[in-house]
Amino acid sequence: MCSGQNAGAARESGATVRVQQEGFRPRVGILGNAMRLGLAQLNSTVGDLEGNRRRIVTMLQDARGQGVDLVLFPELAITGYPPEDLLLRPAFVHQARRELDAIAEECVEITALVGFPELDRDLFNACAVCTGGKTTAVYRKRYLPNYGVFDEHRYFQSRHELLLLQLGDSLVGPTVCEDIWQPGPPATDLALAGAHVIANISASPFQLGKGAERERMLATRARDNACWVAFVNAVGGQDELIFDGHSLVLDEEGEIVARAPAFEEALLVVDIDTASTVSQRLRETRRRGLVRERGGPPEATVVDLGTAHATPDDVDPLLAPALSELEEMRRALVLGLRDYVRKNGFSDTVVGISGGIDSARTAALAVEALGSEHVVLVSMPSRYSSTDTQHDARLISETLETRFLELPIEHAVESFAQLLEDPFRDTEAGVAEENIQARIRGTLLMALSNKFGWLLLATGNKSEYSVGYATLYGDMAGGFALIKDVYKTDVFRLARHLNEQAGRELIPVSTIERAPSAELRPEQRDEDSLPPYEDLDAILESYVELDRSRDEIVADGFNDEVVDRAIRLTDRAEYTRRQAPPGVKLRSKAFGRDRRLPITNAWRP
Repeated sequence: MCSGQNAGAARESGATVRVQQEGFRPRVGILGNAMRLGLAQLNSTVGDLEGNRRRIVTMLQDARGQGVDLVLFPELAITGYPPEDLLLRPAFVHQARRELDAIAEECVEITALVGFPELDRDLFNACAVCTGGKTTAVYRKRYLPNYGVFDEHRYFQSRHELLLLQLGDSLVGPTVCEDIWQPGPPATDLALAGAHVIANISASPFQLGKGAERERMLATRARDNACWVAFVNAVGGQDELIFDGHSLVLDEEGEIVARAPAFEEALLVVDIDTASTVSQRLRETRRRGLVRERGGPPEATVVDLGTAHATPDDVDPLLAPALSELEEMRRALVLGLRDYVRKNGFSDTVVGISGGIDSARTAALAVEALGSEHVVLVSMPSRYSSTDTQHDARLISETLETRFLELPIEHAVESFAQLLEDPFRDTEAGVAEENIQARIRGTLLMALSNKFGWLLLATGNKSEYSVGYATLYGDMAGGFALIKDVYKTDVFRLARHLNEQAGRELIPVSTIERAPSAELRPEQRDEDSLPPYEDLDAILESYVELDRSRDEIVADGFNDEVVDRAIRLTDRAEYTRRQAPPGVKLRSKAFGRDRRLPITNAWRP
């Protein structure tokens, strides 16, 4: 970004390097420390490079119309996150660069930080600085996460350069996602180099409690570095992942001054004044000692962006309320389903409705996400289906105002029994016969899906998927398993929460209060085969999500035989889970991208 002997000498001395743009002039006065920030909480679609560019430009124009000086877009906003092995295709990366160039042309009288993949001898997860109709600088992500759902070492190289953007008398230091989760550099180096604001463009996936965790972390970064922090996050669903937005601006004391709403697109506009940051740093001596120990401030390239337009308090910043755990769960599931359906080109969905709590909850969420006209409920009673559950299945459809089909399966069950009469002769009826019923239902639902293009929503929950209490090619059939990361106890809590939010019984109380049953044999109850869900879910959370050992779980007071059985069933079901459809990730360790165990596995805890 710089050339000539002066710049080279500055680098050798470790001093800050200044790149003087046209129109650069020294500024004085307190108003030079004010700027208007825009945080563009964007819902990109992975691979839709042109569509993402159009969404970025639209939000960019909105920000410019509101007098924004600097607008932040999320990490890899042009490609969507995570693009995974699309990044291994040169044509994809080259087109992303062309879209960036088109975005930069729109950046007149406004500066935008835009996430994109930069190919420069290697591939970088990068933040482009677009201003004056072109890309004037690029910051490259330093810390590449390679844990949980992240696999960035597979695709990207990292870099360690610092970049500072001068806007008025304030310096802004760009970072990308994981960079700010680290307690040291680059945030500490940027502060020592003079940054008044640390700007972080991010695609930080949601899990329950993640928003509060981010707020605590960002407050710590702001206080430790005596910096304002501007954090913009992606929003939307991408396969299993949900991005919740929850973008923030915090002052140098770690106080939140603006918060964008969660689970929806938004442009958060806020005026900030870094004069207090300057004053605080003049009073504090600690950082001077750190700079002296290092032999001078960290080296950074400085790009001048011109004069800021804002004056303090021109805008009343939005401070969206924090959400309860159940409301976070509800909104994440709704957003995840809506985006999965929309982004994959579907219109309608189909759900097998049994009159039980899982299918009822799935149906209610589908209606909230898509509208009742886009949801078809199908009841498929057998001889074991009770009058009560059949009644509730119809009632749920009437309450939700969906289309309703009833396809009795008894004749199909009898036909299968006749076909299998010889091979099953002299054996006792058991799980194989029960599962035939579930597989007939799965076949019928998939036939409707194939015929009419309806996306089939599987209705199994995390408790069932954990212990294999779901039928492969039966109730596990489908294109999307909406509640696969929701424990059974949370399904009940969510059902009550939905009714409370609606102010009426969207899900009948009889469905909520009835003892869970697969209704595949006479008088069947889940607790005939499984421990009570309150105990089972606590054991599963310890074993599946926290990786605790059998002895540690027993030490919590659970019956050792119950623990042994839960662990044994969970380990045996790995083969079944591997064939389950994707579903919304809500917890720290969801089946699929998060928890990856071998099917062939002789180790036992």
